[in-house]
Amino acid sequence: MAKFGKWIGLGLGWALGGPIGGILGLAVGSIFDSGTSFAQREAVSRTQTVRGDYAASLLVLIAAVMKADGRVMKSELEYVKGYFRTRFGEATSSEAIVMLRDILKQEIPLRDVSHQLSQRLDYSYRLEMLHFLFGIASADAAVSDKELEIIARIREYMHISDSDFESIKAMFVRQTDSAYKILEIDPSVSDEEVKKAYRRMAMKYHPDKVSHLGEDFKKVANEKFRKVKDAYEQVKKERGLN
Repeated sequence: MAKFGKWIGLGLGWALGGPIGGILGLAVGSIFDSGTSFAQREAVSRTQTVRGDYAASLLVLIAAVMKADGRVMKSELEYVKGYFRTRFGEATSSEAIVMLRDILKQEIPLRDVSHQLSQRLDYSYRLEMLHFLFGIASADAAVSDKELEIIARIREYMHISDSDFESIKAMFVRQTDSAYKILEIDPSVSDEEVKKAYRRMAMKYHPDKVSHLGEDFKKVANEKFRKVKDAYEQVKKERGLN
């Protein structure tokens, strides 16, 4: 298979248009310069596969976060490669890193890119993106102020709610009230409200909620579900709840 051939298999539709398409132009151009057939090129331009669009678009946001503090860490690249390996396979993960290195050299119109994603992706996809971006930012053991600023801007442009942002942020940026923020409640609430908040968040992030999106999304939902459960157990322990 030609270079970047696995990305044809993933399928790319709307991601090849708009501001994201402009950024991906060089990398996707490598597909066409390496011997793919006309039929394969037409498949890339026509296919509306969210899986491929999501993967390619995520690379653009990853690059924006990695460029935020002016340095690209090996731990960050390994985190990205591990994510793509788990969700899309070894061959695609290697190609993703090659594409990412090209994207990192380019200027990224963050507002335009994020708006395109907001218009094209369901809210569940956007939440997964936000969760992953915090993961990449914390891959070197700390989320810098500049990385946090970029992620906050992406959140705003993608129209993710303040409560969801603060909840996911608290999963990676530790604060004295992180457990409460993960549960999207204030420390002053009653014990009964704590229990209600847990039930609400457990339903929100339960893996079955995104089962229709495939195993990839169920795995991410499992991660968030576990962190919600851990936060609840911490609050229960602090309050002496059964």
